[in-house]
Amino acid sequence: MNHRMEDLRYPIGKYTPQESHTPEELKTFIQRIETLPSKLAAAVEGLPNHQLDTPYREGGWTVRQVVHHVADSHMNAFIRVKWMLTEETPVIKAYNEKRWAETAETKSEPALSLLFIKALHAKWVVLLKSLSPDQMQKQFIHPDTQKQVALHNLMGMYAWHGDHHLAHITTLKKRQGW
Repeated sequence: MNHRMEDLRYPIGKYTPQESHTPEELKTFIQRIETLPSKLAAAVEGLPNHQLDTPYREGGWTVRQVVHHVADSHMNAFIRVKWMLTEETPVIKAYNEKRWAETAETKSEPALSLLFIKALHAKWVVLLKSLSPDQMQKQFIHPDTQKQVALHNLMGMYAWHGDHHLAHITTLKKRQGW
């Protein structure tokens, strides 16, 4: 993969899990999760269908698919947090994100997923703000990699994930002069 394609694919770089996070880092993750819905809505506001149906990079998802993907992905992340809090190191259910990005509702208006993301993130933030330091250490096991993922890293990963996909949209808009 050439450097330009890598930049388009990972406009803010890749997420790197950490052994631990400071309380300030965790607070920042929660703030990023909390503000994503309004930032995402602002990024797609007023875009006509031909722009919503433009891929953010060659071979990539359309803007419309990116918004619907964030809803699907963050819904799964929320459920994973709930599993970690209610079960002892659960093995989570993986899903095929590429195939999920092709189901019928991903052709619908982004407003459908934007409403969902707004409500989901509001609920998620209430839960995340309530967590104790011990709860932040809870883990799940990913069935594909067999790796254990700590809740504090899931928070960091999804703060990054939202910003990552937001940047797909905002950098496309800048490149296209929209």
